[in-house]
Amino acid sequence: MTTTITRDETGGRTGGRTAGAVVTGIGVAAPNGLGVKAWWDATLRGESGIGPLTRFDATGYPARLAGEVPGFVDEEHISSRLLPQTDRVTRLSLAAAKEALDDAAVDPARLPEYAAGVVTASSAGGFEFGQRELELLWSKGGAYVSAYQSFAWFYAVNSGQISIKHGLRGASGVVVSEQAGGLDAVAHARRQLRKGASLVVTGGLESAVCPWGWAAYMASGELSTCDDPARAYLPFDEDASGHVVGEGGALLILEDAEAARARGARVYGTVAGYAATFDPAPGSGGAPRLADAARLALADAGVRPEEVGVVFADAAGTRAADRAEAGAIAAVFGPHGVPVTAPKTMTGRLSAGGASLDLAAALLSLRDQVVPPTTGVTRPAADCPVDLVTGGARRTGGSLRTALVLARGRGGFNAATVVRAV
Repeated sequence: MTTTITRDETGGRTGGRTAGAVVTGIGVAAPNGLGVKAWWDATLRGESGIGPLTRFDATGYPARLAGEVPGFVDEEHISSRLLPQTDRVTRLSLAAAKEALDDAAVDPARLPEYAAGVVTASSAGGFEFGQRELELLWSKGGAYVSAYQSFAWFYAVNSGQISIKHGLRGASGVVVSEQAGGLDAVAHARRQLRKGASLVVTGGLESAVCPWGWAAYMASGELSTCDDPARAYLPFDEDASGHVVGEGGALLILEDAEAARARGARVYGTVAGYAATFDPAPGSGGAPRLADAARLALADAGVRPEEVGVVFADAAGTRAADRAEAGAIAAVFGPHGVPVTAPKTMTGRLSAGGASLDLAAALLSLRDQVVPPTTGVTRPAADCPVDLVTGGARRTGGSLRTALVLARGRGGFNAATVVRAV
């Protein structure tokens, strides 16, 4: 399937070039499942991966729950040579990239030189590396790496290691827009396809479950301090009191539709539309612009609101933020006008990995004609007028053709992506 692109992400003309960005492979590392099948099966069953934090002693912190990727053995995925040079998020990313490329049945060595690249998202991945350097400084007098250097190291290594591992010599980069980054990275990958690339590994994973990272999360004031994994993260619920942090995410293989068709690739769906907006400064009196992002993404895809079969919500988990998102969704689709879901209630919010995992879920929803549930929510808030999918997965009877994924990043980032079945 091809799509005629008539505007870029800021509304400018692109010259009317016919192009299509299709997803041909998915790789996942998530708290409720390592690998696509394990994660998706658990998600449809409503099984959560949130539990007491185990990667360090969190007894002295007000928030003590996290979504941690289970069963990941470094030595099974990373060579002994690379282990000292990488941290957990890079190892998770390498594993997800391999799964995605294998899933797409693509051999990068057979692609034209410089035709394939990597564009990923990040927001907090350098914390663990920085934590390790600080521990060396404190305990052994080791060389100190500044916070700036640790983040710069991560941005280079996370996408760079994927490029090196698989010989992807095309455009490479990292997008930093917190929770919105997973969608923004895929949009940047789509731009690379328009410029002539054949394939881009894109999306995001995150892991900052370490004392330094935890201190940063706590400083936001948005973490739930509830110790009950089933009640800690309840977006759009009367009892919403914050969110739970998780690690993981998804990487996707984004291909030019014609190139994918030429090699007989199996296609999950088309990335048909995207838009990004930025909220006005706090206290300025301006209105949040998530609804604008949704409308612009639908316009970019040439899709009417009534054609959308499900919205994957950002689901911040605080009463004010949930109320604002519900209002934005209702403004576009009408009150209770479209099914809305937030499967991240089973993983926690994954920073840069969260939106790309939602994008993977949206594509699999189109494939399987099912909407995954929002778990834990038992008292949907009256001031959140959305048709929230709770209590179990919702079958669609074959009618689901289009999904909208929303994401908001700390600091005012908004992003929206439309995916369509082929």
